[in-house]
Amino acid sequence: MAQFVSKSEYEEITAASRDARMAWWREARFGMFIHYGLYSALGRHEWAMASENWPVNEYEKLAAGFLPKQGAPNEWAALAKKAGMKYMVLTTRHHEGFSLWDSKVNPYNSVNYGPKRDIVREFVEACRANNMRIGFYTSLMDWHHPDGGAAAYDSAARKRFNDYIYTLNEELLTQYGKIDILWYDVARPMENYEGWNSLEINQRLRAIQPDIIINNRSRLDEDFGTPEERVTAEKDRDWESCMTFNGLSWGYVDSAQAGPHSYNAQRILKMLATCSEGAGNLLLNIGPQPDGSVPPEAVEPLTTVGKWLAKNGEAAYGKVSRFKEGGGIGSRLCSMSKKGKIVYLWNWIWPPNRELILGGFKTPLVSAKLLADGRSLPFTQEKYRIILKNLPADGREPVAGVTVIALEFNVKPGEEIETQRFAARPPLNGGRVFE
Repeated sequence: MAQFVSKSEYEEITAASRDARMAWWREARFGMFIHYGLYSALGRHEWAMASENWPVNEYEKLAAGFLPKQGAPNEWAALAKKAGMKYMVLTTRHHEGFSLWDSKVNPYNSVNYGPKRDIVREFVEACRANNMRIGFYTSLMDWHHPDGGAAAYDSAARKRFNDYIYTLNEELLTQYGKIDILWYDVARPMENYEGWNSLEINQRLRAIQPDIIINNRSRLDEDFGTPEERVTAEKDRDWESCMTFNGLSWGYVDSAQAGPHSYNAQRILKMLATCSEGAGNLLLNIGPQPDGSVPPEAVEPLTTVGKWLAKNGEAAYGKVSRFKEGGGIGSRLCSMSKKGKIVYLWNWIWPPNRELILGGFKTPLVSAKLLADGRSLPFTQEKYRIILKNLPADGREPVAGVTVIALEFNVKPGEEIETQRFAARPPLNGGRVFE
């Protein structure tokens, strides 16, 4: 019988290997989430089975009409590559309980119904063909399983249900080679990790895939946090914001019926800049159409972002770090990401007077240039103030309108760029200076 360690020992062991396991993820910055399942055929929301109170036997009938076309995962992966994404996460089984692989423990799956194909395998092959890291989303909640609700109050049902959840994920982590991410979701109905037996289950799954990284939704902190529908850095830990493409639904929604809710390239880059500034990742979702086709409204924005990243990706990818001083430095016209001695200014409004003033930097500036084409920019610097002068009139980046300026500072390896939140100024009328 396998030997399991205590929670504190488990956290100590996973922390010791975290830097090595997370190294690729911390540099990837940008990934694609794919929500695809029976709910895609309904075209209104992935929670429809619960929110519309569908009887299980009636909802099951959707499986016969779930017919993803051949090659659909290749379309997803090809778009992810064009967008400059580095990894993909697929809903292998959402809360509706329908598995997209040849599951022996769950006969309600895509090999027994609908396409009669293993969609997870097609997804894995598409990821590998396009050099994408592979993530499996796995729901803890299950509306189809008879013990999915009773597990909250019936100990025998809880044991059966936890064994079921483990076996599903054991199948996923043993049938497809190396998998990079296990992405749990919605730990209901149990209220704590003991109810889910997460400590034991995750140890068993890590034994199968020692390099895997796991998110924080099995009621254990694990490797990274997952703020949802908000791009907000989490303090002192790795984090990944997961965002819908339209702010309405994770699953497919007909854009003609939903109206103009989808993101454009500039809004995606704004989210990506915030993630880069806070040393986090962006996992941006698409909800494929019922036949698995990429939703048309996602193609142009993501392709544009990819073209922009091809020239400016240095500002996003790689091991970025946060400013120790926090907010209030730089300019309201820019977001900032930092790698070592270089600060990248993501400029949102190209200054019409061809001058950009940055406050709060104390370390001497060595050089300033446009990242996309390397053109040098003249500057002056005084205490806590940098002025970039005579900016080129054609400096606004043509692909997405977001120009990146790379600032190189005079710091030695291991040193930090010194900043001060507000520039020092003499007291007014003998009053106090508030920092």
